[in-house]
Amino acid sequence: MEFLWLWIIIGVVAMLAVFVWSTYNGLVTLKIRVDEAWSDITVQLKRRVDLIPNLVNTVKGYAAHESGVFEKVTEARSAIQNAKGVKEAAAGENMLEGALKSLFAVAEAYPDLKANQNFAQLQQELVDTEDKIQAARRFYNGGVRDLNTKITLFPNNLFAGMLGFKSREFFELDSAEQAVAEKPVDVQF
Repeated sequence: MEFLWLWIIIGVVAMLAVFVWSTYNGLVTLKIRVDEAWSDITVQLKRRVDLIPNLVNTVKGYAAHESGVFEKVTEARSAIQNAKGVKEAAAGENMLEGALKSLFAVAEAYPDLKANQNFAQLQQELVDTEDKIQAARRFYNGGVRDLNTKITLFPNNLFAGMLGFKSREFFELDSAEQAVAEKPVDVQF
């Protein structure tokens, strides 16, 4: 009878060890996926930030009097480059989206600029980069969802904090930024 209790205790301890081991490995896997997804976002944001000066300089040649638009684009570009974390990157990206809408609205007013091959190529590269950023954001947010779900579910929530895992923030717009992003650009000449 004493051996039976000993085997039961050993079995329970072994099952608990296997559970903690598998929970830890699952959380590490999800954390690495989220880190990878964030890295993908930063690569695409860097690509976009590198394209913008070329685009701005091309437009400047045609619309030198639109300095306010160029200042907004430059300010937004700096905000993305200096972002530390998801919230700051999201805020910078939203500011840049609004500034780029204004820049493209200015470009619409200059038919020669729209016909410029360099401008068209830069604009296409920027559109391609925007698509990649959106895909990277969806992948990141999916990874964050999976990680946060695993951290929150019982009984994982009992061990996740002790193992050093914390919930991550989604890459999303806050309500004020959402209203700005959805508002049509008002360009006056």
